[in-house]
Amino acid sequence: MQKLLWTAFAAIALSWIAWAQQDAAPAKPAARTRNVDVQEFDRLRAGKNVVILDVRTPAEFAEGNIEGAVLLDYRATDFADRVAKMDKTKLYLVHCAAGGRSARACAKMESLGFTNLVNLEGGMGAWQDAKKPVTKSPAK
Repeated sequence: MQKLLWTAFAAIALSWIAWAQQDAAPAKPAARTRNVDVQEFDRLRAGKNVVILDVRTPAEFAEGNIEGAVLLDYRATDFADRVAKMDKTKLYLVHCAAGGRSARACAKMESLGFTNLVNLEGGMGAWQDAKKPVTKSPAK
């Protein structure tokens, strides 16, 4: 009888320890980047405290860009340093040519503490396919 009680006690204790460890595991942080389509991206760019961040190369930017966009080449060696100096309170609408670099740029920005990030699905290609305005303004 005593052996049975100890076995039951041990089983309960182990269950409690497993439950406590699971509860103590760090929670996965909420995603801070929203992926949006062209229509939503266009709607958001009219807001206040917004930066349209183009992470393509200067050559790609020169071929055509979204009016008001700020160029910050994701492939530049100083990308992380330049991003780290940016205002984290703003909403960043990030895009590239097709969506891959901008997704990686958003991930990098998240790791640096940015919380208001929007990634344009399909990038500049989707923007142009939707017949949205493109300008040839110089890089800022």
